[in-house]
Amino acid sequence: MATDLVLRRLGALDLDVASRLHGEAFAPLGERAWTRQDMAELLASSGVAGWAAQSDESVLGMVLCRVATDEAELLTIAVQPAARRRGAGRALLNAVIAHARKAGAGALFLEVGADNPAALGLYGQAGFQAVGNRKSYYRRGEGAPADAVVMRLTLTSGE
Repeated sequence: MATDLVLRRLGALDLDVASRLHGEAFAPLGERAWTRQDMAELLASSGVAGWAAQSDESVLGMVLCRVATDEAELLTIAVQPAARRRGAGRALLNAVIAHARKAGAGALFLEVGADNPAALGLYGQAGFQAVGNRKSYYRRGEGAPADAVVMRLTLTSGE
């Protein structure tokens, strides 16, 4: 990971860049980018938290998660295409895992496109296990829809 990478809480002033990052990550797959308003509504929701990964003055990635009682969900994670495979995604994922543990969640869930090997690898390396499949969950523009793999990470104090 780059030594100058800093994680900080995502706030209202980050909504435009968070929306842009989401678009850069998911629009090429044919998905609808989340808008500034989408991000604002999520961040205002109970149990939702987010982080930005920043290097110098540039935000390289963002993540949003939700904790409800004893479960947590990774809602979205996006890293600038040019900054991928340099540790920002892993750092953001680790922030979510730490937050979920601290909040008392026993498990962290996420959904990822079955056609996204980089993300599947990241989550697998972090200890997530596939626990289900959602057929044709992601719309991929004009192409065929993609299945979602539902993944779960068991959170215990010993991990």
